[in-house]
Amino acid sequence: MKGDLSPHPESDAIDGIQYDKQNRMVYHPDFHFSHSKPFSQEDLEYLCMFYEFDGARTMAFALGKTEHTLRVKYNRLKRAGLVEYYRKCYKARLGDECYA
Repeated sequence: MKGDLSPHPESDAIDGIQYDKQNRMVYHPDFHFSHSKPFSQEDLEYLCMFYEFDGARTMAFALGKTEHTLRVKYNRLKRAGLVEYYRKCYKARLGDECYA
C-alpha cells in the first residue's frame, strides 16, 4: 500500500513503530488504544460498515486495534453471516432498533 499509511522506515524507527512480515504495524500503545479490550457493538457495526471501503490499516487507526485483529474479526463475522446484520444496525442507529 502506497501513500500516507505506508511504512516510513526513517521516521518509524525514531517513533518505535515496527512492522511484521506482511507490512502490518505491530502493537504500539499510542495507536492501539483498545488492544485487548472486547469489541463493543458500535465497534462491530463500524467495522462491518467500512472495512471493505477503508481496509484494515485505516480501521486499525479508527478502532485502536491491530490490523491482524481486525482482519481476523471481520473474517469470522463474515463466515458467521453477521456482516450484513451489523451493517443494518449501523444504518438503523439514528432510527429503529437493530433486529436480527
